[in-house]
Amino acid sequence: MTEREASAADLTAALLDEEAARLQAEAAQREVAVRPDEELPGVGEESMSLRAGIAAGGSSTIAMLALLNGLDELEREAATLLAPDIQDTLGVSDLVIAVITVGGLALVAVGGLLLGRLADRFHRPTIAGAATVFWSAVVILTGFVTNALSYFVARAATALGRSNTQTVQGPILADAYPIAARARIYAINNVVGRVGGLITPLAIGGFVAYLGGDESWRWAFWIGGIPTLLMGIALFFLPDPPRGQYEQRATTGEVIEEEAPPPISMGATWQRLTAIRTYRTALAAFAALGFMITSVPVFTNLYLEDRFDLDAFERALVTSIPGFLALGVVPFVASRFDRRYAESPPKALVLMGMLFFPVVVLSPLQMSMPTPTLFAIIGAISVVISSAKFAMIAPVLASVTPYRLRSQGTAIVIAMVFGVGGVGGAVIGGLISNELGPRWAVILLAGPANLIGGLLLVNGARFIRGDLSLIAEEIEEEQAEHAWRSANPDDVPALQVNNVDFSYGRVQVLFDVSFEVAKGETLALLGTNGAGKSTALRVISGLAIPSRGVVRLDGRTITLTAPETRVKLGIHQLPGGNAVFDPMTVRDNLEMATFIYPDRVERERRIGRALDLFPQLRARTDDRSGDLSGGQEQMLALAMALVHDPEVLIIDELSLGLAPTVVQQLLGIIDELKAQGQTMIIVEQSLQVALAVADQAIFMEKGQVKFSGPTAELLERDDLARAVFLGGDDSEATRES
Repeated sequence: MTEREASAADLTAALLDEEAARLQAEAAQREVAVRPDEELPGVGEESMSLRAGIAAGGSSTIAMLALLNGLDELEREAATLLAPDIQDTLGVSDLVIAVITVGGLALVAVGGLLLGRLADRFHRPTIAGAATVFWSAVVILTGFVTNALSYFVARAATALGRSNTQTVQGPILADAYPIAARARIYAINNVVGRVGGLITPLAIGGFVAYLGGDESWRWAFWIGGIPTLLMGIALFFLPDPPRGQYEQRATTGEVIEEEAPPPISMGATWQRLTAIRTYRTALAAFAALGFMITSVPVFTNLYLEDRFDLDAFERALVTSIPGFLALGVVPFVASRFDRRYAESPPKALVLMGMLFFPVVVLSPLQMSMPTPTLFAIIGAISVVISSAKFAMIAPVLASVTPYRLRSQGTAIVIAMVFGVGGVGGAVIGGLISNELGPRWAVILLAGPANLIGGLLLVNGARFIRGDLSLIAEEIEEEQAEHAWRSANPDDVPALQVNNVDFSYGRVQVLFDVSFEVAKGETLALLGTNGAGKSTALRVISGLAIPSRGVVRLDGRTITLTAPETRVKLGIHQLPGGNAVFDPMTVRDNLEMATFIYPDRVERERRIGRALDLFPQLRARTDDRSGDLSGGQEQMLALAMALVHDPEVLIIDELSLGLAPTVVQQLLGIIDELKAQGQTMIIVEQSLQVALAVADQAIFMEKGQVKFSGPTAELLERDDLARAVFLGGDDSEATRES
């Protein structure tokens, strides 16, 4: 490299660094303001007694879901406790039984993602009931397995059914009961589940020991599935509480339920949730914790059998009785969490994170005890602490997850815990156990998992105020928009973009962008290169998910819907540049554009109507698109969008690279569409073209809206008119018609 080239490279790098720093600084300045604690949902409220909290949501919901949680523990504890007995029957190694017992839970992740998607749209108790009935049926069938493969299938199917426990039932509790009592409500659910988890091993262990024989473990599954089946049927009759009602009341004092919201895509959910820094930190912490949650109990039971030669009932005594101490501690910690959260959400999250650290020391200490009694005593302390921290996971997630995404947000966490941590812990722990024994598998899984999880949560506490401020802002915006629409039902915009921020990686490119387009109106989106115009269109089309803000179509929120869903709802974008398939004929391009319509007659009708607008294309339907002129290609691209009767037509760079005569032809077509009432957004750098077609104009600069109003008023702003290269397109027209 020459000295001149090196100098140029250094200069370029310096300019890029300076621009990135400028954008980051602007992003920081425009970041959502952190509100005072008393303005955050659930913070600064008066303390609420548990009785008042239960009365607010009704006793039937918590009673039914808590009992079902206890029955959930029955199946899980049976599989864990009886792992050595099942291992002997099936004749498999430590690694295989661990992977089967825990690995089947990978479908908790798959099932949770599926059920979470459904639960954020439909009646949640119905979804939970159907999943529970399926789950209980598979539990009964588990008693008939004859080999490792059939047992794995049964475990996987069971996990698929029970995936609703956290994903569907948890958000029901969050919406049914007030924020001020939410941790204690979850604690009740956790304690009843814990009781089930403690009584079940004793009952199963004693029952199996009483029956005797190598195959007696099967009865635990045959009998255990019956009460769960009955509870699953009862779930169908449980009411579904309004979503986010307490967050809405805490922020604005009223509750609004959106009717028939469009589906939210999983990809958009992931992008939206991972933009929440507290959620992102908690996700990593719980994934780390997943390496021990499901695997450590399996290896603990294997260790107790190998080290002390304990049978199923004796193992149940050692592992379950210490857990009874947690029954009184969990409600106490939950009460402390509720009070801490009402005072300061960061302090509540730090409290939870600090509970991780003692287990780092207690786990290896327990596995070093020389007798089952000492093992149980140390285990009691560890169980008390672990039970307290596990009970707080759900309240933390409920507080920072937007209420419309609670089920999917919980599903993603469960997927990370079981799909990543659970399976990973089983595989790694199984390999360690095969080489060093189950004792070292427990030590090397539990210690690092708790250390990493605790550090992440304590560090993430600094983000929670900002994330709660964003939730409050979103609720206020929704309430204000709802009030405006109620007062002006005939003036609902065709398209609305409000308070949108968007970043590519760590570089923010849109800052609080807001505008709207009335029905039948044409809006010109103006600005120089790099102003953020195309990114704004990507947000509207669903190709980019904003970290903040909302997009609405005819008053319906579509911010997190998939691009293909927006096409069905009526948003169609004509991209800038070559938007046709050159090797295909004109006819083929149009047929490809209409493939989503199954009826052949309907497709022909749409194609014919589009060709009526473009006589030049009708005469060349059998020609390759690549043989068309630049203007005709643009006409074909426009025709491919118009076959869908778009609610909102978006055209990116209508006149780019076209000769003035071609531009005039296209403007004539745009005028005809305007006369038909077509709503349009046209991105242009030419102010002349914008003035010729648009009613309103938006001028963007460096990702911000600098002007919004009638196009005629834009002419009065000399600084902006010069910026959009008045008349620039004439000099840039290089393609012939």
